[in-house]
Amino acid sequence: MRPRLSTVLCTLALAGAFGVSPLPAQTAQTTGDFPFEAYHLDNGLHVILAPDDGSTAVAVNLWYAVGSRNERPGRSGFAHLFEHLMFQGSENVPEGAHFQLVERAGGSLNASITEDRTNYFQTVPPERMNLALWLEADRMRSLRITAENMAREVEVVKEERRLRIDNSPYGTSQLQAAFYAAYDSTSCFPYAHSVIGSPEDLDAAELPDVQEFFDRYYAPNNATLTVVGAFDEAEARALIDEYFGEIPRGPDPQEAVCEEPFSHLPVELEVTDPNAQLPAVWISYGIVERSHPDAAALSVLGQVLGAGQSARLNRRLVRDEQVALQASAGASPRLGPGIFQFIGISNQGVQAERLLELIDEEIDRLIEDGVTEEELERARNQVRAGTIFSRQSVMGRAEALQSANRFYGTPDAIATAVAQIEAVTADDVQRVARDYLRPDNRAVIFTRPASQEDDR
Repeated sequence: MRPRLSTVLCTLALAGAFGVSPLPAQTAQTTGDFPFEAYHLDNGLHVILAPDDGSTAVAVNLWYAVGSRNERPGRSGFAHLFEHLMFQGSENVPEGAHFQLVERAGGSLNASITEDRTNYFQTVPPERMNLALWLEADRMRSLRITAENMAREVEVVKEERRLRIDNSPYGTSQLQAAFYAAYDSTSCFPYAHSVIGSPEDLDAAELPDVQEFFDRYYAPNNATLTVVGAFDEAEARALIDEYFGEIPRGPDPQEAVCEEPFSHLPVELEVTDPNAQLPAVWISYGIVERSHPDAAALSVLGQVLGAGQSARLNRRLVRDEQVALQASAGASPRLGPGIFQFIGISNQGVQAERLLELIDEEIDRLIEDGVTEEELERARNQVRAGTIFSRQSVMGRAEALQSANRFYGTPDAIATAVAQIEAVTADDVQRVARDYLRPDNRAVIFTRPASQEDDR
């Protein structure tokens, strides 16, 4: 949700200087289609620069290594709250002025959050790269966290939850249960609760707790700054040094603890949804983290079963038997253990249990008979095309570098993303289906429309 804007403009600037320490053997290199250089400031800020003379804009993209996975019981929603609070002003930037300054400079910006990271990003004309860097540095160094700001943004977040989850068709079952029921909340709280947070936890939040969360996670040593596009590397280095160099590093972030996340499976739940018109089924299987060797094969499995009009589920459930309005599947790997999900929304007069039966039949058929070379090639083409398309923009390349760095530990991993998919064999796909898509390794959520419950 876009933060509210202020009408006051900021005219001040940051100053200072600090040394940088290049990473060993991390010189400019070509990975995929574009070169980059990575180094650290002395305060721990990780910097990735990818200049491109052929671009007409600059992407300034800052990832903090914090998401809902870093929250603790009773304090959920803090990371999402900061997605909003980071636009509420800092020492030299009035409330809402971050948006105004970037947009009036001809740029665009926003932020997003997942379980594993929070990103703040802007695309600006080359001559305003300094503005975007300065704005990010000012709120990293001196975010204005007040009881008034916090109370106001808590209400904004609660309204967002009402809009996206509580009052949205399938919101409770899809955005809540389907994404988190597969995880054992007693041993893996980091992935067993929603990113958006609970209203009760947000109402109970106190200013010292929120300030401590910021001090711990929104520090240079827990952040990666990526700049991609039409800029001079020497100029960018000097600006980053000037704006970010004197920001003190924070305490070492606490590691998220997630042990035996799927030990409570299998689970079956029913959700009555007053906003849904048709029954639905959501199936979440426990799988591995994104960096695991099986992740590529699980991605291909998702393409074969559920991606696009020619995928197996769409052919069987939607086109041939016409029992589903929608049927899809795909892997959702994370920094920690991920999930493999199936989604089926029934056609009129069809119960969700029937969709589950047919999905199980398709899984069994794949485990028994495997996949064809044609299906493998289609999956590879989809991944290849998606990767190339996503890197056409400066922001897409910035996100690719950030994602590789966060989930694989190095931005160099962008060079191997497609190669990993190309290396997947039919045997690999059949094996991961057999190993992970087991009835004892899943959470099944049935959505019942309220009208259906009334008829019982």
